[in-house]
Amino acid sequence: MAIAQRLIERGIALPPTTPPAANYANAVRTGDLLFIAGKAPAAVDGRLPTGRLGREFTTAQGYAFARSAGLELLAVIRDALGSLDQVEKVVEVQGFLNTTEEFTEHPKVLDGLSDLLIEVFGERGVHVRSVLGAQSLRGGLPLVVKAVVEVQRSQQRVQR
Repeated sequence: MAIAQRLIERGIALPPTTPPAANYANAVRTGDLLFIAGKAPAAVDGRLPTGRLGREFTTAQGYAFARSAGLELLAVIRDALGSLDQVEKVVEVQGFLNTTEEFTEHPKVLDGLSDLLIEVFGERGVHVRSVLGAQSLRGGLPLVVKAVVEVQRSQQRVQR
C-alpha cells in the first residue's frame, strides 16, 4: 500500500514544512541516506509551545509534541524525496527534551515519534534512537526531534 494512502486511511495529515530556523537545510542527502534537521512540535494558536517537561508539560503532552514534530519530519522527507514511498528504512531518530532535572520519562515522550513512524512505515519504520534531556532548547521549546532515513537508490531529488 502506498504511504499516502496509509496516511489518508489513518486520518494523518502532514503539515506544510517550516523553513530552517537558521542557516542550514531541512534535509541533506548523501548516498542513500537522508538526514533531516531537528524539528519542533507544531504551533498551537499561532504560537510554538515553550516550557519544560516535568514542569509546564506532562509526559502525555510530551508524547503529543513528539508525534507533532514527527509529522513535520515526514513532511520534510516527502518534500525532499517527492514521496514517502521512497523511504527504504527509518534508520535513526534522536530526541532532545527540555526537562526538569527530576524528569525521567524521556523514553515515553519519544514514543510519540517512534509510534508514528511505525504506524506510517510498518516494519520499515523500526529504528534505533537516542533521547536526551537538555538544559535548554532554542526558543524554550519542550523538544526537538531529528532523523536519518535510508532512501531508494533511484531517488535523486532533495531540496535545500
